[in-house]
Amino acid sequence: MKCCKSQAAGAQAPGPTFSPTQAVGGAGVEGLELELWEVRQHLDTREIADVAGATRAALEGLATSHPWPRGGEVAITAGSRGIDRIVDVLRAAAEYARARGCRPFILGAMGSHGGSTAAGQMEVLRGYGITEESVGCPVRTCVESVEIGRTPEGLPVLCNRLAREADGVLLINRVKPHTILTGELGSGLMKMAAIGLGGPRGADTIHARGLPECIVPAARVLLERLPILGGIGIVENAADRVCVLEAVPPSAIEATDRRLLALARSILPSIPFDPIHVLVTRWMGKNLSGTGMDPNVIGMHRRLGGPPERRIDRIVALDLTPESHGNAIGVGMADVITMRLRNQIDWQATYANGLTSGFFAGIKLPVALPTDREAIATALKGFPPETVRLVIIRDTAHLERMLVSPALLEEARAHPRLSIAETPTPLRFGEAGELLSVP
Repeated sequence: MKCCKSQAAGAQAPGPTFSPTQAVGGAGVEGLELELWEVRQHLDTREIADVAGATRAALEGLATSHPWPRGGEVAITAGSRGIDRIVDVLRAAAEYARARGCRPFILGAMGSHGGSTAAGQMEVLRGYGITEESVGCPVRTCVESVEIGRTPEGLPVLCNRLAREADGVLLINRVKPHTILTGELGSGLMKMAAIGLGGPRGADTIHARGLPECIVPAARVLLERLPILGGIGIVENAADRVCVLEAVPPSAIEATDRRLLALARSILPSIPFDPIHVLVTRWMGKNLSGTGMDPNVIGMHRRLGGPPERRIDRIVALDLTPESHGNAIGVGMADVITMRLRNQIDWQATYANGLTSGFFAGIKLPVALPTDREAIATALKGFPPETVRLVIIRDTAHLERMLVSPALLEEARAHPRLSIAETPTPLRFGEAGELLSVP
């Protein structure tokens, strides 16, 4: 049963029936007559064209301390994030394992995602196109875990039962800056080991003690105790396409994570304006960032607190991606959302993610307004049209194109990485109040 049900009658809590113009006396409606300029950000978009071939070549060159177990089962990890052409990578890895005489299967390796259930995890994988038919081998999920050791500090290290029972484990993950980890390690192979293989209970244990402090010691225990065959680290370019793919032995996983993270940080796209009065994002979602909207883009203080690294006065999130399956973790970082987004929230999945990670602020509910038009109008309240610094983006993972208000035009012209459309476009809405001006 979803947590959004009413305790008294089991019905969903009613949304507001008023117009924001009634509530706040105009709410910036005059700002909706703005003309916008499309800005293109020129990013490094070099990519690997054949990721399946790159995967096979990387595995051929992998020197591993564990021989591939002929006749044995090999678990190949698949996480909860949307990774470019991940089906091609998984299928190639499974084919390679089979060519070595092994029996591969894809293992759903994630913490609290999918509502901390095996069925929910399978739904997440299917949402990324990961099925037995697409990858050519069985796909399995399991939320049972067993303790396989303890860190030097005494932290119990838990491992997915299917990974523990496998004869070999191949870690696969994208390496990128994390929404909590700000040091030399982010999302990557070490996190896949500690959190992905740890499952919901392992994630709970690590988050309760502190992710930054525990992820490396826990991952080291897993790398030592499990028959890890190696890891495939993936880096995506600014257009979210695979640009680096490396296979490394277990002994090199930690160092590779650090090196690839530095590379990923150097090509991370950003919004090249500061301050911003109103930021409108067409989409937020779990497949775009672990926190729905990437704090590395909108400001880490919205995730971790503390002094703002950048100023964005108000954030409007208009919709939740279908790939999120209702998990709206990070919605609390927005200031205004739409009823369309609110009505898609699966509170059970959202609470499971937020409470496990300790991101309580991310599961708070912002003010929800009936339409895109009313949400944007409300956020624009108090900002004169001639000076408002408005930016509209598709989402925090796709920043090559954006729409900006006239007040940002001179800054855009002076920026060496930006080009501007020759003519403006009006801020347009459909008959139902839906935003039509989307980059």
